[in-house]
Amino acid sequence: MSEFQQIINESGATVAIKTAAKAERLFAIPHLNKVSAFSAHERIQFNLLGRLPFRIETLSEQLKRSYQQFLQQPDAVQKNLFLRNLYQTNETLFYQLVNAHLEEVLPIIYTPTIAQMVEQFSLQFRRPRGLYLAYPDQDYVSKIFAQFDGSEFDIVVITDGESVLGIGDQGIGGMEICLAKLMVYVACGGVIPYRILPIQIDVGTNNAKLLNDPLYLGWRHKRVVGESYDAFIAQIVSCIHATWPSAYLHWEDFGRDNARRNLQRYRDRLCSFNDDMQGTGSVTLAALLTAVRLTNSQLTQQRVVIFGAGTAGTGIADQICRGMMKAGASQQQALDAIWLVDRQGLLMHDSVNLMDFQKPYCKSWSLSAVDLETVVYQIKPTILIGCSSVSGAFTRSIIETMAFHVTRPIIFPLSNPTEKIEASPADLLHWTKGRALIATGSPFQPVLFQGHSISIAQCNNALIYPGIGLGVIVAKARRLSDDMLFEACLTLSRCAESDLVLLPNFDRIHAISKRIALAVAEQAAHEKLAGVPDATDFSAAIDQYFWLPEYYPLLLETE
Repeated sequence: MSEFQQIINESGATVAIKTAAKAERLFAIPHLNKVSAFSAHERIQFNLLGRLPFRIETLSEQLKRSYQQFLQQPDAVQKNLFLRNLYQTNETLFYQLVNAHLEEVLPIIYTPTIAQMVEQFSLQFRRPRGLYLAYPDQDYVSKIFAQFDGSEFDIVVITDGESVLGIGDQGIGGMEICLAKLMVYVACGGVIPYRILPIQIDVGTNNAKLLNDPLYLGWRHKRVVGESYDAFIAQIVSCIHATWPSAYLHWEDFGRDNARRNLQRYRDRLCSFNDDMQGTGSVTLAALLTAVRLTNSQLTQQRVVIFGAGTAGTGIADQICRGMMKAGASQQQALDAIWLVDRQGLLMHDSVNLMDFQKPYCKSWSLSAVDLETVVYQIKPTILIGCSSVSGAFTRSIIETMAFHVTRPIIFPLSNPTEKIEASPADLLHWTKGRALIATGSPFQPVLFQGHSISIAQCNNALIYPGIGLGVIVAKARRLSDDMLFEACLTLSRCAESDLVLLPNFDRIHAISKRIALAVAEQAAHEKLAGVPDATDFSAAIDQYFWLPEYYPLLLETE
């Protein structure tokens, strides 16, 4: 049960919060804790006199101190730990700091620093947040969810930690990704922070380093697979749906074998989204739509080579395929224009261990194996995308071959963290004599080329998935359709078009997220997938829902 209750006025705005928590218990609730900003009346009412320094501060005054403390941290990991402590103690101040310094702080709480925090999860563990559902506790799952009777959640982010970023199986460390994703939903998409829930599914790990780590906090067991795994997932999804039937379920960092199957199995049962497939694909397509416009060509005229044929690579291919079909191509024409290459070479009809979702992109070739360089030489792609986690895979020879045949080559090395990138933006610009249109997965500083500073777009999912989630929430969408995703892509691309960049910066992310949310909500209504009245003013509803960090007066709830 929630320890506090919002007091809402006639227009639907929060004006105060009622709680029975007092003294040290109030300090322990991050949603309510104001630390030095509790008013004189609140200090008396909630037994806080003598427990705080005398001076009463404003949120802006607290922000100045917290930012100075942040700057004093020696490296990215320590900065992350400082912010995590703030998040665990005073959520309002945390989000005020994040919003005030978003472009500086986002790489600390999200990619690329989050990869280090995932790997150090057990070492740095301090305080639990969210749900940890371990396979040995499967008989108690329904009881765990029953504890939430009366609590409501708009978004649930769930992972099993099998395929985290480019660092693979991280077991229970995947919880760090869930927390980071939800922080971004709040900071960039205005989602209400006490209506979000991270869930770590612990079905073991195949990471020998973790299994042998005496500090590892997860279940020390090889990963559960097959029917046992599927049954456990089904049990959890059933509990989520029964407890919060309107919740938006965000799937994150599941392995290649499970990610697509889980999404396809449950997306019609409850509103579901897989960020690795749909989020990565959507933000990449948005950047491609802008790049294609800048080259004065059409998406249907492109030849696309994608290096990395896993969850992300195939998800990108799927979105590009749908984009081409929206632009007038047949499905077969779109499939024929996309080549998927993995570490063993081009995906072909006789390749071994093909997944069902890879088969539509397979090609016929006279050679037994075709590596990336051969594919680029033969296909002469206009677009080259990397999501392989193979550092340096885009060699000078490959890029120069591509650039010889294409006036403005579109090159997206998207692997992260940074050390996994296929080629650096500086190298790509020098190898193409400044002609490449580039987007990366991790943030990069502008590159100085022939006296000009060239900004590098970041294909950051945070540009698009918070707006998608906000739109789903406001529309009470029963399902996230492919057309809703495509409208999100178009909207993000249009946000960049006015600035002549591939993707916009985060300095106006709230406006961008609201535009995306509006497009998604209106498309949901158009497809009869919305659970709100037909006459709903979605723009007004988005503004009313959108959460910004501020302190509300606290009222004492008496027995």
